[in-house]
Amino acid sequence: MQPTILYAGTTTPSLRVLLVEDSQVLIERLTEAIHDMADLELICTVDTEAAAVAVVEREPVDVIILDLHLRQGTGFGVMRALTATQLKPRIVVLTNYDLPEYQSAAFALGATHFLDKARDYSRLPEVLHEICETHHSKH
Repeated sequence: MQPTILYAGTTTPSLRVLLVEDSQVLIERLTEAIHDMADLELICTVDTEAAAVAVVEREPVDVIILDLHLRQGTGFGVMRALTATQLKPRIVVLTNYDLPEYQSAAFALGATHFLDKARDYSRLPEVLHEICETHHSKH
């Protein structure tokens, strides 16, 4: 599957978001939620590790919403690839696998948030708002 590139209008939002998810239903729900937030621009959705890494290498990305289990590869692979670069986007892991060992590994690899899809999905807008506020206070 080719990456779905989504460019918003002519205004430049504060934060550029990459969505790495393999569930089409969740992609649609998250796309709508991100578009509803004024300070975010969804630049791309992808469903594989390789596609996510390729986007981050060619596009400025501020936030990655990252599933751990992808169509090909894993969110852990994406985070490992980022540790080898100077790129430091905020990483929000959104997964069905809320295991303590996954959480520890994700934070060790640079995740800033770890959310369970079933339990924490409704917190995602709050987390993204918090990231936006932190970004604004630094700039």
